[in-house]
Amino acid sequence: MKKVCLALFLTLASTFAWSQKFGYIDSEYIINQMPEYKKAQKELNEFSLKWQKEIEDYQSKIDKLKQEYQAEEVLLTEDMRKERLDTIAAREAKLREVQKNYFGFKGMLYLKRQELVKPAQDKLFQAIEKVAKEKKLAIIFDKSGELVMVYTDPTHDCTDYVLEELGLGDKNDKVPTNK
Repeated sequence: MKKVCLALFLTLASTFAWSQKFGYIDSEYIINQMPEYKKAQKELNEFSLKWQKEIEDYQSKIDKLKQEYQAEEVLLTEDMRKERLDTIAAREAKLREVQKNYFGFKGMLYLKRQELVKPAQDKLFQAIEKVAKEKKLAIIFDKSGELVMVYTDPTHDCTDYVLEELGLGDKNDKVPTNK
């Protein structure tokens, strides 16, 4: 009796395991095909360059103050030296604060990236979910992330399906069926 129950259990378990369908995509490739993502990246680069120039201009002003101080150091009294060094130190601290505000963790660049890129990512995830439901896939892996895939059968690659769902697919490209 135990052997019959065990055999029945193993049969049902293997049937359930075989009924699971998996697929994978390359989200990095897909998102780089999306015009809204390219536009967001271009805007981010513009903001980044603008903020970097602002920082470089501020740094050059600090460098000029340091050069002036070094040139006049021998002529200054102790109080004047201390005052100039304090001014330079204060400006360097302000520069670090500005850099942190622009490029630091949860800085303006991070917030801008969230604002501009998130809609494209949301659109991608919605397309992935729709493809998964249409193809009746239990799991979709992303091969562009941390997940290491030693072998991937091209018949389970759903990248083209997601691109088609986003309207970015190649009309001449025939997507292989998973049948």
